[in-house]
Amino acid sequence: MLYCEGSNTEPAYFNALKRTCSNALIGVEVVPGVGVPYTIAEKAAERVRSQRGGGRRNSYEKSDQVWAVLDRNDQPRFDDAITLCESNHVRVGRSNPCFELWLILHEQDYNRPERRDRMQSILGDLLPEYDRKRGKTPDCDELISRVEDAEQRAEALLRRRAEEGSPYGNPSTTVGRLTREIRTADSRARARTWR
Repeated sequence: MLYCEGSNTEPAYFNALKRTCSNALIGVEVVPGVGVPYTIAEKAAERVRSQRGGGRRNSYEKSDQVWAVLDRNDQPRFDDAITLCESNHVRVGRSNPCFELWLILHEQDYNRPERRDRMQSILGDLLPEYDRKRGKTPDCDELISRVEDAEQRAEALLRRRAEEGSPYGNPSTTVGRLTREIRTADSRARARTWR
């Protein structure tokens, strides 16, 4: 289950990934428009607590992961949200400054610190169909075809930030770890299906 801040771009992206990883054994549920990072963390943590205390679970539920997709921006209590997630076994796909960085990495390398509005402008230049002000999203089905490139670029950014002593500094994103988890689970399920 994925809890995310946005109600347009993030859900469109993860639903496109869900269509690509359509194995019946892999369920990707996106909960959009949850709110600011701390609210997202609270909802995701509550989901984990309810799963753990809810009696008998089938084998698929035992391997379920709950993720919070968070934007750093200038959000209050961002670090508290991360701590709450980590203490409740919620995995985090964090982007600094925002999710649009993750989408840019599908198109090109990017390694300059920017504010959210600048990242949105850069994404709009790369993908003209994206218009944040009008609630228009990029063609996420097409972007997914380059998800592995984005994952590699994101890991390179994380290595650079770690070398600088700021592991999640601007720009960085761990969303590629989430997409890799989904793709890997889908591949494993497909392999079991073919046996």
